[in-house]
Amino acid sequence: MKKIFLFLSVTMLLSIGTALQTSASSIHTVVKGDTLWAISQNNNVSVATLKEWNGLSSNLIIPGKELVLENTRNSSNSIDSAEITVTATAYTAFCKGCSGVTSTGIDLRANPNQKVIAVDPKVIPLGSRVWVEGYGEAIAGDIGGAIKGNKIDVFIPNTKRALIWGNKTVKIKILN
Repeated sequence: MKKIFLFLSVTMLLSIGTALQTSASSIHTVVKGDTLWAISQNNNVSVATLKEWNGLSSNLIIPGKELVLENTRNSSNSIDSAEITVTATAYTAFCKGCSGVTSTGIDLRANPNQKVIAVDPKVIPLGSRVWVEGYGEAIAGDIGGAIKGNKIDVFIPNTKRALIWGNKTVKIKILN
């Protein structure tokens, strides 16, 4: 019997019949309808991190593109468990002229129970999971023109309850 060799890299050789162990979740091939936000949620990683790992400068992804879903480099730039104090206001997706779709593609009208906050991505990376005092766990899934620095906007589907939220100082904890 003749052995056939497959060259995978300069340093690795496999012959037919050799088991190759890979991480099934280390690569994701983008399909129509995928969003970075949905992929990040399914893989417990932030949108900002996915963009960094894949060299993406925007949230646009094209079907057929393969995305790396794990860090292939050692990094000490972890923001896990960072806690900051912010000014928090509230917004709704049901105002006149509002599309209801966040900058990361979350349709808040279709998902009114989704906990989402608008952030300054220079302070809190888009896609991060955060805990907000008085609001609970949410995803940093939107940006806003007035959201600069240590300020967030929490999504509340009901306009009356959004107005009741008002303007308050809260602590937030970045979970990932």
